Amino acid sequence: MTDDLPSFDPRAELNRSGKPYVRLDRRPDDPVAEIVFDRPEKLNAWAWAPTNELCAIADDLRFDSSVRAVVMRGEGRSFCAGEDLRPEQHDVRERHKGRSPAEQVRNSYERARYCFERWQVLSDLPQPVVVAIQGYCLGAGLELALLGDIRIAASDAVFALPQATIGVPVVGGADMRLASECGPGVARLLAFTGRRFSAADAERFGLVQQVVATDELLDTARALAAEIAANAPLAVQTIKRSINAWSRRGFHEAALLEAMASSVAFVSDDLYEGFAAAAAKRRAEFEGK
Repeated sequence: MTDDLPSFDPRAELNRSGKPYVRLDRRPDDPVAEIVFDRPEKLNAWAWAPTNELCAIADDLRFDSSVRAVVMRGEGRSFCAGEDLRPEQHDVRERHKGRSPAEQVRNSYERARYCFERWQVLSDLPQPVVVAIQGYCLGAGLELALLGDIRIAASDAVFALPQATIGVPVVGGADMRLASECGPGVARLLAFTGRRFSAADAERFGLVQQVVATDELLDTARALAAEIAANAPLAVQTIKRSINAWSRRGFHEAALLEAMASSVAFVSDDLYEGFAAAAAKRRAEFEGK
């Protein structure tokens, strides 16, 4: 009987492209490592396969005491343009399988909970993570950027949490992280509307800590990471843990609530309409059902 059950295991969604979507760059004797999103031809569009690669890298970095700071960046002209919305990826029913709406909800909940658990490995790295953001930082891209500790943006960076515009709830905690970093009002404004905003707006909101010219982005991020790496690592890591503990009070409980609430939305008609509209490049017509 179990052979007939639909598969929903995100660990099974492997990279079959022949090259990693995410890579780790290290220079000899350099205490700064770089996590690089390496799908420039797709503007570093995101899916479960790169998620699994990213978290495997984070697992390794966690126990590497020779690494004192991390830079996370995208290859090419974008940091990450969000979830991969190619037409062949649009059948959301296939991605949230179940023999009934109840089983779909259960499966979606476990996928969302798994996402929280795995991304938390990166968010909780002992080493500080400096995020260098250029071009598009949309949806899943903004989710990823918010996993870092300090964000530097190029002047050409464009941000958004567009999930609500295609009928998708935020499922990776970006709304809550945004509320923690920038305040609940800003988080509501950006998540409710899904509107795009500039690097200057991101700095004004407190989402990024510095905006620089595009050609200065990597040098600035690397210099900042090197400055951090030169300090006492145990002291820096203790500071990071203390600040995170203060800023994330109640985050775990809220994350589980978000995972359950979002899983219900994944069986809604509005979700299917949103993905179909995105595929057809038209405005979605939502009915609230």
